[in-house]
Amino acid sequence: MDHLMFQQEIQKRIQAVENSFGPSGRPLSIPGRILMGEGQLLKQGRRKPQLKVFFLFNDVLVYGSIVVSGRWHKNQKIIPLEEIQLEDMKDGIHLRNQWLIRTPRKSFFVSASSFEEKQAWIHHIEECQSRLLQGGGCQSGSTFAVSWIPDAAANKCMRCFGRFTATNRRHHCRKCGFLVCNSCSRVREVIHHIHPTKKLRVCMICLTRRKEVIPSHQRGDSRSEKEDVASSSNQKGMISYLVFYFEIRNE
Repeated sequence: MDHLMFQQEIQKRIQAVENSFGPSGRPLSIPGRILMGEGQLLKQGRRKPQLKVFFLFNDVLVYGSIVVSGRWHKNQKIIPLEEIQLEDMKDGIHLRNQWLIRTPRKSFFVSASSFEEKQAWIHHIEECQSRLLQGGGCQSGSTFAVSWIPDAAANKCMRCFGRFTATNRRHHCRKCGFLVCNSCSRVREVIHHIHPTKKLRVCMICLTRRKEVIPSHQRGDSRSEKEDVASSSNQKGMISYLVFYFEIRNE
């Protein structure tokens, strides 16, 4: 009877998450899936950090935009845990308690409201991932998308150093994540781990050095002081919201 009630409670929680994304979301209820925890994290967007809701299951990480906190979400994204690689990051001026989530299609920075929440997220994601991979049938990914440099990080093209203007707009190279102008990124090519057929914008350096890894210290200008203060204020306003339903223990 206890086992039946346990299964019913699991199903109830998963169904609530599924319903919160409405008809535009993909189904989340499948046999064997367990909702391990949920919470809110700041996700670094192209222009500024945005508060997102994250749901950790025993096999996938789901996140989306918040419409009504705890009730209604949109823009559902589902990432299989075997495709995730985590990288701890030091505190920056604009984001604290941050880490990098790498996936084949997209990589992005997230930030928790406290160091303890950050550690809890990393611990639970890695433990769920470890158990999933140990169970067989899944293999960890080896090719990951780069994280994009935020728009506010540079006012010049990181290749030709021409200044960005209303007509000379910012673009992102899909291979290195650098901010580049249109003249330095006219070519399109397929990047298979991001999309098997779609041709994506690539800068001139990545085009000529297809297999060369470009060091992060060459990424150019730092963020403006104004943007740093705005982002820092955004993080200070975060409400601590983190729930883990099941404590993962090593057997």
